[in-house]
Amino acid sequence: MRIGFGFDTHKLEAGREFRLGGILIPHEKGATGHSDADVLIHAVCDALLGAAGLPDIGSQFPDTSPEFKGIDSRILLERTMSLVREKGFAIVNIDTTIVLQKPKIAEYFTEMVKTLSGVLGIEASKVSVKAKTSEKLGFIGREEGVSAYAVVLLENA
Repeated sequence: MRIGFGFDTHKLEAGREFRLGGILIPHEKGATGHSDADVLIHAVCDALLGAAGLPDIGSQFPDTSPEFKGIDSRILLERTMSLVREKGFAIVNIDTTIVLQKPKIAEYFTEMVKTLSGVLGIEASKVSVKAKTSEKLGFIGREEGVSAYAVVLLENA
């Protein structure tokens, strides 16, 4: 069994689409980044890569590469899972937490879990998505950014 931890954070800007957990969340602000800036998927990718003993998401999918400019992070997650399988591992479970002041996103958890589990090819019961605010503290509390954390447990396939 191997444990991996992932983290990501992105700036929020007005007028951008907000992708989170592979779905579009209606909001006046969206995350900025080289890809679609889906912090939840990026944190899960890093957790998977770490647990498998592979280099991080920035090494696998560099933001200096035009290939990844604007890419749907679900594609990055699919590619990450292929790398994990090649190393001989399978997912036991994934636990995630999104830290975001606004918008409230609890109503989207089921769809995020369905999307993530579908891309990963695992049962939805193996994926947990939660959210917290930062109680109006710091850059998240000022609605300037969003962060996500992920923990993954892998086993030999």
